[in-house]
Amino acid sequence: MKKLYAIFIVLLVATTVYATNSQDVTAKDTNEVNALNKRGYNNRLIDPKETVSYAEKALKLAAELKYDRGLAEAYRVKGIGEYYLNNPDSALNRYFDALAIFEKIKDERGQARVYNNLGNLYQLIEYEKALEYFDKAEKIAEMHNDTTLIASLSLNIGNIYNRKNMFENALTNYNKALKLFTLLKNDVILVQCLEDLGFLYYQLRDFPKAKKLLLEAHEKAKAKDMKSSVAAINLTLTDLYVSEGNFSEAEKYLKEGRTYSYLIDNKKDIYDYKHTAYEMEVKRDNFKLALRYLQEIYREDSVNYRSNVSTRLNFIKLEQEKAVKAISDKKDAEASLIKFWAVTVVAGLLAIVIVLLIGSVKRKATTNVQLQELNSEISRQKDNLDRINHHLEEIIDERTKDLQVKNKKLSEYSSYLSHQIRGPIATLKGLMNLEKEGLVDKQECIKMMDKCVSEIDKKIIQMSDMLHDPGRTSV
Repeated sequence: MKKLYAIFIVLLVATTVYATNSQDVTAKDTNEVNALNKRGYNNRLIDPKETVSYAEKALKLAAELKYDRGLAEAYRVKGIGEYYLNNPDSALNRYFDALAIFEKIKDERGQARVYNNLGNLYQLIEYEKALEYFDKAEKIAEMHNDTTLIASLSLNIGNIYNRKNMFENALTNYNKALKLFTLLKNDVILVQCLEDLGFLYYQLRDFPKAKKLLLEAHEKAKAKDMKSSVAAINLTLTDLYVSEGNFSEAEKYLKEGRTYSYLIDNKKDIYDYKHTAYEMEVKRDNFKLALRYLQEIYREDSVNYRSNVSTRLNFIKLEQEKAVKAISDKKDAEASLIKFWAVTVVAGLLAIVIVLLIGSVKRKATTNVQLQELNSEISRQKDNLDRINHHLEEIIDERTKDLQVKNKKLSEYSSYLSHQIRGPIATLKGLMNLEKEGLVDKQECIKMMDKCVSEIDKKIIQMSDMLHDPGRTSV
């Protein structure tokens, strides 16, 4: 018996250790998914291709683990990588994949981050749609007091106003973002804030302020190896120096920025650098080189036009598909709700019927028990009555026999007494007749009559004793 207990304890410990190890492995794997997503997101401004690569690894692992939150974030990060690689169609699809999962698991903050990404994407084609997504994200961010997201949204909304030439609104949002990211000590996004503010002041033709902000952003971006940011900052610096007529500085930043654009394979930046190079060569009166750039731009413009039209059509198509799916999901949800309530009502009715049936069965069982007890009681009473009747019959038989005996004796006594009393009475009647006729002496007659009366009295007493004691024999 002790051996059995020992084996049981060993198995229990082994099972517990295995379960603990399984939980540790799962936690370790989900942490690996989160780490891959984080590394991918942090590489978005350094190497967007690495961002996509990390996201794909996270997607595979999260799918194996059925880790929905990690899967949704991986789709979002991959969309960000595609966005920085200037693949808007792919980015849009990945954002919608992420949004669908975040909605399924009811992760509002995840949804808000995707809305922010969608707003950034729509800046390319439709400002109002972008602001609509930013507004959705802002409401959720404020509800959850998500300072980081609020700061990002301020920066992105500032970009929209900047593109719409609403510079005052843009400046207000940029300053808000700069203040928040300074408090958060987020150096990476601070570079973007400085870049966007520099671009704003460049548009306002405040070159000294723009130059100061852009050079500060350029220095910080290079220190952090933010290739995408360096490419974007250098593009504005090139335009700024061209506007000032400082072609040597403009060419320096153009070459450096173009190199970074090719490193990250950002087709939009590569195109923009060609356009800037063309403008610079025109201002330098180098028309031969300017013409070559113009020919390249013309060829790419036709391709980009078709691509932009295709992208816009794909965006519209995906939005329509999402709207149709939302309507379909709503109808399915309503149908499911109707089915749920129908099943609930039917189940309720069945439950009531079952309760009633159980109650009826219980009442029937109770009634049967009561009837059985009543039948048993009636049977007992019948047995008692039968015994009483039998006893009464015995008593009646005994009494009848006794009465028959007594009647017989009484009849005998009656005959006997009648005979015994009749004699003295006859003698008495005779003496009375003799006395009336004077044939006997009066004293003698009285004496004899007294004797007859005494004898009659004696017989009457004897008869009374015999009636009260039937068992007494006659004398």
